[in-house]
Amino acid sequence: MRLSCVQMDVRFADVAGNLATIARHIEEEGARRADLVVFPECATSGYVFHDVDEARRAAVRVDGPEIDGLVDACRRAATTAAVGILERAPEGHLQNAVVFLDGNGVLGVYRKTHLPHMGVDRFVRAGLALSPEVVVAGVRVAALVCYDGTFPEPARVLALRGADLLILPTNWPNQEAEKGTFLPPTRALENVVWVAAVNRAGPERGIDFLGNSSICDPGGRRVATAGVEPTVLRADIDPADARRKRRDTVPGELWVDRFADRRPDLYDRIVDGGGTSGIHPSPRT
Repeated sequence: MRLSCVQMDVRFADVAGNLATIARHIEEEGARRADLVVFPECATSGYVFHDVDEARRAAVRVDGPEIDGLVDACRRAATTAAVGILERAPEGHLQNAVVFLDGNGVLGVYRKTHLPHMGVDRFVRAGLALSPEVVVAGVRVAALVCYDGTFPEPARVLALRGADLLILPTNWPNQEAEKGTFLPPTRALENVVWVAAVNRAGPERGIDFLGNSSICDPGGRRVATAGVEPTVLRADIDPADARRKRRDTVPGELWVDRFADRRPDLYDRIVDGGGTSGIHPSPRT
């Protein structure tokens, strides 16, 4: 699967302008025969909102004309896209979401489940479920959004469910440089999956964003890395690399298997200070 990750300069509250930029990149990457084009968190709206009213004015409906326009772009480009949006739900509340779409329409939506007290996340509602799996060119793809990636559990559960590629649209500012440095290769290595972290570039309301997007292979090696400027990262994703969990150092003699070697019998009971704080079923039976 040919993957393109667009590290773009998102314009604050300029929904029409951002949509035009996204559509242009979809068509350009489609012309390069990309199977999947991934964009940053809140790529349609920006992130540094000061109150819920101004955030609501920049939000879009999943079934609205803005998303229809991106579906049209995917149809013209014969490709699939994953776009970070600020979603206005039919009930009126806001959610920080990633929408998967192709020329036939919306394939799936993931709503951010872990919310920091910053930016627009102060005014959105947390999602209630982990990402759906979307199959693109034979690759099983699932999403996390920014802060989600700092928790090991969601990535592990998605990997246990069979994801080959985890996409991580983000809004990492310069003050959080360690996120771009450590998170993508760590999540890739510990879960033996491909990880694509897609950050944004440029300033917004006094905040400078880090860039530093990357694509990591299932061994935790960066196969593509961006600097601070807007750019597009590209890589060929082989799902067989993620499905081969056993890694041989010396064939037949020295190896590890990060799934077969797990000890879920030890993980079920969470103990804090000698007392049981909760019992959590293992995702593996």
